[in-house]
Amino acid sequence: MNDIDAWVWWLVAAAALGIPLVVTAMPEFGMLAVGGVAAAVTAGLGFGVVIQVLVFAVVSVALIAVVRPIATRHRAQRPQLATGIDALKGKQALVLERVDGSGGRIKLAGEVWSARSLDAERAYEVGQEVDVVDIEGATAIVI
Repeated sequence: MNDIDAWVWWLVAAAALGIPLVVTAMPEFGMLAVGGVAAAVTAGLGFGVVIQVLVFAVVSVALIAVVRPIATRHRAQRPQLATGIDALKGKQALVLERVDGSGGRIKLAGEVWSARSLDAERAYEVGQEVDVVDIEGATAIVI
């Protein structure tokens, strides 16, 4: 063990911390691995063991304290690109057959959809433009 430099041991530790990162997908292990690489650089520059451990601890804790909240915030955000029925909400449609509380037909995004009005007492005539507020199954709810 005395024949191997300290920086090699730090790189081995960083690689060992990278394995659980890949297996568990926990980013904290990656941050600890980066701390190990920083300690390896410190050892390669000739600093003592105490400084190496301090660099490992400071870099690892700093990454966890700064990067982890940012990653958590991004993970909690909804995707910017709406797809499927979520992309149809808020779109305008053209009434093809009279739409009222019991039903009707609209042309929405180039397709013919069954539709009903949100307000059961409100009716929309052929040729009118309506806004889609929700999709229930294969029926667009319009206003």
